[in-house]
Amino acid sequence: MMDYLHLDALAVNDPLGSDRLAGDFQAYSAWRGQLSQSVSQLGRWLSEQDLGDAQTQLRVQTLLDKLKDDKLNIAFVAEFSRGKSELINAIFFAHYGQRVLPSSAGRTTMCPTELFYDPQRPPSIQLLPIETRRQNVTTSEYRRYPEEWHTLPLEISNAGSLLDAFRQVGRTKRVPVAEARDYGLFNDEDPDQKMTVADDLTIEIPAWRHALINFPHPLLEQGLVILDTPGLNAIGTEPELTLNLLPNAHAVLFILAADTGVTKSDIEVWRNHVGRVQGGARGRLVVLNKIDGLWDDLKSDGEIRAEIDRQVETTAHLLSVPRAQVYPVSAQKALVAKVHQDAALLERSQLNRLETALSQELLPAKQDIVRDSTVTEVEDIVGATRSILATRRGGLSEQLDELTKLRGKNQDVVAQMMEKVQADKKHFEQGLVRFQALRSVFSQQTNQLLTLLGMDALKAEIARIRGEMERSLFSFGEGGLRAIMDRFFKDVNGNISKSAEQVAEIQAMMAAMYRKFSEEHGLGQVTPPPFSTLKYHKELARLEKSFREHFNTIGNLLTTSQGRLTAKFFETVASRVVYVFEVANRDVDNWLKAVMAPMETQVREHQLQLRRRLESIKRIHKATDTLEDRIVELEDMDRQLQHQLAELDANLRQFYTVLNSEFGHQAAA
Repeated sequence: MMDYLHLDALAVNDPLGSDRLAGDFQAYSAWRGQLSQSVSQLGRWLSEQDLGDAQTQLRVQTLLDKLKDDKLNIAFVAEFSRGKSELINAIFFAHYGQRVLPSSAGRTTMCPTELFYDPQRPPSIQLLPIETRRQNVTTSEYRRYPEEWHTLPLEISNAGSLLDAFRQVGRTKRVPVAEARDYGLFNDEDPDQKMTVADDLTIEIPAWRHALINFPHPLLEQGLVILDTPGLNAIGTEPELTLNLLPNAHAVLFILAADTGVTKSDIEVWRNHVGRVQGGARGRLVVLNKIDGLWDDLKSDGEIRAEIDRQVETTAHLLSVPRAQVYPVSAQKALVAKVHQDAALLERSQLNRLETALSQELLPAKQDIVRDSTVTEVEDIVGATRSILATRRGGLSEQLDELTKLRGKNQDVVAQMMEKVQADKKHFEQGLVRFQALRSVFSQQTNQLLTLLGMDALKAEIARIRGEMERSLFSFGEGGLRAIMDRFFKDVNGNISKSAEQVAEIQAMMAAMYRKFSEEHGLGQVTPPPFSTLKYHKELARLEKSFREHFNTIGNLLTTSQGRLTAKFFETVASRVVYVFEVANRDVDNWLKAVMAPMETQVREHQLQLRRRLESIKRIHKATDTLEDRIVELEDMDRQLQHQLAELDANLRQFYTVLNSEFGHQAAA
């Protein structure tokens, strides 16, 4: 029996050198780990140097959590019997020495299946019963309620038990047509479905609505998430796939079969659910599987290659994609080759080319995303810290200048200097009255902004729309539903737009206050960070477009099954709108803190410097300190600040070194 807990060594010591994707993914994961260490080191240094306030430490921890939870989502989409499960086995699970996902003729994956690894939970398969489709509740919502799922523990060390458990995902059941219609799984207008009805008026449907597989595979442990989708029927009846899982996948592999060619249903899946997501852009790959069906002992290698090329050319033409975006493979032969260490067969299967494309297309793009989000946050934290140190050095310089001028002066001059500092302190304290007034106005405007993005009001609006939809579903038909949804999207977009106006007001107010404090008290001039609501508008526009396309596909008259599907579609749209507002609330909250924090830090530092200046002159005036001793003390403090600045720069250089390293170089090393 193969030890399922020691797969890392297999991935590294692959005699065929076939697992380019696995090796590159491990290198990417190592790079991400080094980046986390660099950020963590910066956070520790800030704490040790007493430079990190609660807000800074929260930002560092949030960044570390994001890096830790970073996921790479790859979706496999195909109609039935295209070899999708076998392709997943060949790419990710060949080192088990056998198939992990069931793969045989006919339908093996009956419901959308996600493979991932969560170390906080035991290995298991969670199955959401198909009966939950009676409720207009999304699968995302059901994730919050584990008791609604049927859970099967996985015995990782027992291959037979594993296969039995995985086969449960493909379980089906026969139910009366009326029940299937109630689940939205039978359309009376579809002649193909009518042909599947048995004499006893029953029809075969999946036993499960969704499957979550928590599995300790090395790549899944490092953040890979695999989505296996079972064809047009599931995609068309589970809106969450269309609106959430597929659009958010970093790569989508669309699998066709060379022996059947591109069918009508293949084209429908591509045009409606895969190709249009990113317009055939980066991360959308077409896999022409089962090319071994074209291998013919009576034909020369050249003739076989020419036939495969013709199939690739035809596929590219029918899907309107570049020829280079179509990858001919034999997943079954590739799996056999990897299991039996047959280099020649693996080469002939052409899987290496697809794995290389995934590495070159997917991982660098994901690394760029992580780079961009990490560097912005770290540079902001370092910039704020450098500003604090610069302010402290400026205060020290001012004190040194004052004390140096006192050399050789009498006590009267020292007293005058003390009066001047006390006057500066009093003037600044008057400015603090305005600062407190600003904080009050800032708080009011913040409340107005958060009211526009209020979750309770949004959920109440969704409940109202839901009620209107139910009343108008059959009384007003499609036109009434369109009008209701148009108003819904207009309202939520309007709230985002009003939020943008409120953000602009807060920005202008804070910029004016920064400018005033800079002119009156010499505080550093800071520009409030920008904030854009464009990404929320874009996501809402995508959801609205998807909903309109849904109406375009159901025709002018709503049937019972179409009405139920429309209701489910709305619930998924609504849950995504709620998610958009949750993200907007989180982003706005972080932005508001980032806007106010520099001002609060500068005010605090300026108060501290004024107190220190006054205390120094008082001590010299009372002769409790000699002037020269105090000057030496301040010069020593300035050297310490210079040393801190140098260490801060060293931390930043170390971060840049890791950030700009290519994981591909690490893999080669």
